[in-house]
Amino acid sequence: MLQIKTLVFNPFQENTYLLFDETNECAIVDAGMLSDAENQLLVDTIDQLGLKPVKLLQTHLHLDHVFGARFVSEKYGLSPIAHAADEFLIDQTVESARQFGVAIAENPPMLSSTLVDGDMVTIGNSSLEVIHLPGHSPGGIGFYQPQEKLLIAGDVLFNGSVGRSDLPGGDHSVLIKVILDRLMQMPDNVVVYPGHGPVTTIGQERESNPFL
Repeated sequence: MLQIKTLVFNPFQENTYLLFDETNECAIVDAGMLSDAENQLLVDTIDQLGLKPVKLLQTHLHLDHVFGARFVSEKYGLSPIAHAADEFLIDQTVESARQFGVAIAENPPMLSSTLVDGDMVTIGNSSLEVIHLPGHSPGGIGFYQPQEKLLIAGDVLFNGSVGRSDLPGGDHSVLIKVILDRLMQMPDNVVVYPGHGPVTTIGQERESNPFL
């Protein structure tokens, strides 16, 4: 059975998730650590939980979700895995961070492999379906476990809101369509783990999200 540990990092208050099961194999999703202290918190949490990181997954490649990708890559020998449509963002990370007043030394590492809609990602004895969710970014993806009713949604759907679409490659009409066509077709009791803010459920957002 999958378990999820949430860590909140960087000035953008980004949610980094540790996904693991009874094997203690672990996927780090959206490594957002920006400081040495945040890097250490990630390592300490992994050690305290007795986890073995085996994958570095990215819901998308905006700067706040990749600040810690190089640290994870070097510490655990893992390269980022994401959708190819977001690869163009990697070389823009240092400059994008500067525009937000954040100084970083270098861009995150390039992808080791890519994911497309319908792929399955395995962590220990568990697997998650990859769902392509463009609109916030061209290569946005979610990780869905239907049996355990959980969705890692990135910056597509939030508690009471949706992702912004004014960044390069964003498209508001595409974003709303993919939420309605893909996410709102899921059962009400699916728990949504967003890229920022508290968890929610598909049912809660279906009922009260003003953007939908």
